[in-house]
Amino acid sequence: MAVPKKRTSISKKRIRRNIWKKKGYFAAVKAFSLAKSISTGNSKSFFVRQTSKKILE
Repeated sequence: MAVPKKRTSISKKRIRRNIWKKKGYFAAVKAFSLAKSISTGNSKSFFVRQTSKKILE
């Protein structure tokens, strides 16, 4: 089993952690953007079947 020989510096550890967090942030932004476009009906790449609503008087 491979074992690291030297301790990873705090700055390198922080850089790697920030990259990992940034990936999650961009995935969340992309998902929220898709949800917004679907809810407004502006999505061109995602099709949702529209349900007809009855108008109550």
